Amino acid sequence: MAEIIEYRKDLAPYFKQINMDWLEKYFIAEPYDVEVLSNPEKYILEKGGNIYFVAEEGIPKGAVALMNNEYGELELTKMGVDKSAQGKGYGNLLIQHCIHKAKEMGVKDLILYSNTKLSPAIHLYKKFGFVEIPVEKSEYARCDIKMIKSLL
Repeated sequence: MAEIIEYRKDLAPYFKQINMDWLEKYFIAEPYDVEVLSNPEKYILEKGGNIYFVAEEGIPKGAVALMNNEYGELELTKMGVDKSAQGKGYGNLLIQHCIHKAKEMGVKDLILYSNTKLSPAIHLYKKFGFVEIPVEKSEYARCDIKMIKSLL
C-alpha cells in the first residue's frame, strides 16, 4: 500500500535521484536543476514550500515539490516517479496531495512549468484541471508550456 510522506533530510537522496533519472531520460539536467535538487532545504523548504513522496513500505517511489518560486507563484515542480513504480497511479496521488496542500496554504492559483514532449504528464495535469497559459518566463530552457489551476 502506498502512502504520502513528507520530506525528511534522510530522504534527500531519493528526491534528487528520482528527479535526475527522469531529467536524464528526457532532457539534460540544467545547472538550476542540479542546484535545487542538491539543496532542497535552501530552495524549497526555507522559502515556505515542501516536498512530498509516495512511498511503498517507507521507500520513496515518487516525489514532488510545492515551491514558492522567484516570480511569487506557488509552483508544483520536481515531480517524478521511479520507473519501477510507474503505472500505479502515483502521479495522481502526488498531484492530489499537492492540490490539497496548496488549498490549505490559502493560495489562489497553483502553477507548473513543463514540456509538451511529456504528453502523459500534460494529460495528467489537464485531468486535474490545469489549463495552459502563456509562458512569460521560466528558469528552465526545456520549458515550453506553463499551466495553472485555480484553487478558489
